[in-house]
Amino acid sequence: MRLVVLTGILGVCLSQSISVQGQQKKTNIKSNEVATAWADMTLHVVKKAKKNSPTYGSRAIGYLGLTMYETVVYAAPGHRSVARKLSPGLSLPKPKRRKSICWELALNAGQAYMLKALYGYTGRIKPIDSLKQYIHDRYATGLKPKDVERSEKFGEAVAIAIFEWSKSDGGHEAYQRNFPYEYKRPRGEGYWIPPYHGQSSSKFPLHPNWGQNRTFSAQNGRLPVPKPFPYSKDTASQYYKHYKEVFERKKILTDEDRTIVMWWSDDPSETYAPPGHSYNLATIAIRKTQADLVKAAETYAKVGMAVADAFVNCWKTKFSFNVERPTTYIRASVDPQTQWNPWEPFFLEPPFPAFYSGHAVQSAATATVLTAMFGDNFAFVDDTHTSRPMLAYQVKNKLPDGAPTSENYTEYMPTFTDHTLIYKARPYKSFWESAKECAESRLLGGIHTRQDNEVGLGEGTKIANNINALRWH
Repeated sequence: MRLVVLTGILGVCLSQSISVQGQQKKTNIKSNEVATAWADMTLHVVKKAKKNSPTYGSRAIGYLGLTMYETVVYAAPGHRSVARKLSPGLSLPKPKRRKSICWELALNAGQAYMLKALYGYTGRIKPIDSLKQYIHDRYATGLKPKDVERSEKFGEAVAIAIFEWSKSDGGHEAYQRNFPYEYKRPRGEGYWIPPYHGQSSSKFPLHPNWGQNRTFSAQNGRLPVPKPFPYSKDTASQYYKHYKEVFERKKILTDEDRTIVMWWSDDPSETYAPPGHSYNLATIAIRKTQADLVKAAETYAKVGMAVADAFVNCWKTKFSFNVERPTTYIRASVDPQTQWNPWEPFFLEPPFPAFYSGHAVQSAATATVLTAMFGDNFAFVDDTHTSRPMLAYQVKNKLPDGAPTSENYTEYMPTFTDHTLIYKARPYKSFWESAKECAESRLLGGIHTRQDNEVGLGEGTKIANNINALRWH
């Protein structure tokens, strides 16, 4: 992902007048620079945000994408507002008839308002204001002041209405309660326990009530919760076999496998988390195809809302069953070793239950949306993490089985092999190829089973299809 390149923004306002019937005159809207500049700024702010989480981040891009679309939807004939399809009570402003609107200025004002409303707590307001002012200066030049004011007031009014609606979804200001200490997790065999060494030092799970939040698509809120395999120690059971596969797969990890794991790691403490990765894939598709302003906004809205709903539904399932991570089961039932040689995953476990995979469900949701927008065989290069610094890491070498004795004690002293990872852009033949690789990376990392990934891919497809089914045109 490249940070906002302000000099690449064109300064030609593609304004229109609204006719008496409320339909737009035809115009050739070519510019997507304002939309992609705000997407870049969104990821910049999210990456730097304190208390960043994939749950809150998914919600943010859902509302930002929706705001982007609703501020420009009247710019092109044949497009419809989806507000009433999301909620009968969500009433958004409409442009006044026979009054000119500069759609870039409307989008600019709406995104600035929404991004500050969602991430103002971070204190990173200056970059947002700088981008807003830059776009204002470029697009307001040559326009009548009253047309500029009307355009910006319209965009901000749309954002205000959507933000006020967002406050009732259950996730408002959720960054203030990432790890609620009052949550009581279930105890017993098969249940998730916080990792001793994980991505977070918290011994409480991330947003355990997130699954109770309102979804953008009401249909997604009604999808049945999938069920995991029943817990079993029987070596012939599906439960055992899926965890055993994780154990065996780690033995043969290659450097390419580890590269895949780290490319899709999307650690929220260092990146803009999985939702931001998906938002950037939308940007890549928009820029490659030179999509017009309205199609760009529609793409961000669909991806944002699909990813947001994916995390709500995923968390509903996670905390319905509280399924353990591979580490717990492998140590207890697959490879019970002494304290001298406990099994460890290649990648650190996140602070929430396993079933099903959040990476898989949101990647499938993204792939489903982008495939519908840009085609089945859309080849692209994912540059999301190319700005990350080189990563030096160590892989622990295998220790002897059993417990040490006085004669072989030194053999149990851990040794490590040094590795270096350079974050290079990764090419894909389709959005689904990248989604499947993302899901598989969770098994390679040792933190998810194949069932977690396969169910996630299936659920993400359903969720995105419900977003696609809204009346956009």
